[in-house]
Amino acid sequence: MSEDHDNTKYHPRWHRTPMPIFWWIRKWVYIKFISRELTSLAVVSFAIVLLIHIKALIQSPQAYSELTRLLSTPVSVILHSIALIMIIFHSITWFSLAPKALVVRLGKWRIPDRVIIGSNMFAWILISVVIGWITVTM
Repeated sequence: MSEDHDNTKYHPRWHRTPMPIFWWIRKWVYIKFISRELTSLAVVSFAIVLLIHIKALIQSPQAYSELTRLLSTPVSVILHSIALIMIIFHSITWFSLAPKALVVRLGKWRIPDRVIIGSNMFAWILISVVIGWITVTM
């Protein structure tokens, strides 16, 4: 096979616009989108802490008391408070996206986005209150 590079002389070049790393800071919509995506890290951290709780409960009462002592330090409380705020933001933005993914029609009438968002928020708050009530009373 010959090493003929003449055909690359007329090959079109790729058009790639240089993109700065902080491109998303230009518009509020992009900032909100990236922030929402980053909040998934808080969701993962809460899931990991929940699994660690379950593991400590299975191991022994001493392991669980050691874990609760560790999680009651001021640094842990501050980090979990920040994660809670991030998860609330994540949940609110997730429920706000629901009407775009789920279009509900009754005949020719389309249920308004506010009704879908409101019903999701109401169900979320109701379920949270019920779980909180069960947790506190038991």
